Amino acid sequence: MELKDLKSLIKLVTDTDITEFNMENSEEKIHIKRGVEKEYVQFAAPVAPVAAPIPAAPSGAATGVAAPDVDERYEAVPSPMVGTVYRKPSPDAAVFVQVGDIVEAGETLCLVEAMKLFNEIEAEFKCKIIEIVKDDATPVEFGETLFLVERL
Repeated sequence: MELKDLKSLIKLVTDTDITEFNMENSEEKIHIKRGVEKEYVQFAAPVAPVAAPIPAAPSGAATGVAAPDVDERYEAVPSPMVGTVYRKPSPDAAVFVQVGDIVEAGETLCLVEAMKLFNEIEAEFKCKIIEIVKDDATPVEFGETLFLVERL
């Protein structure tokens, strides 16, 4: 194959939405691939008991009603790294979990993107999602609570 023909093939791939092109004959084999594939890394987030109550409405002295305590049955699912939380696998897809969902051990709860790598945060045990603390596409720090869950 001549260089001008090869350039034409490359132009064809870059001018269209084709991401991969293969051609083979008895004399040559051509493989053109464009773009970078996303790498997904699975990572099971450690689950720790809730250390402090979630901030509530003003105390009972100001409102006349006692502030509710956080139920001790709930456990926090913390972020294992600094990054950005994504609740869906892609922008047009449905969220991984919703409040009230029951998830099995190993099921994906969300993704945390760190340094262009998407890390799956999985449930370590069967549980019920009680509260989703972080919204989609928001930054998260190491150890910051992503979900409150009830162990089943």
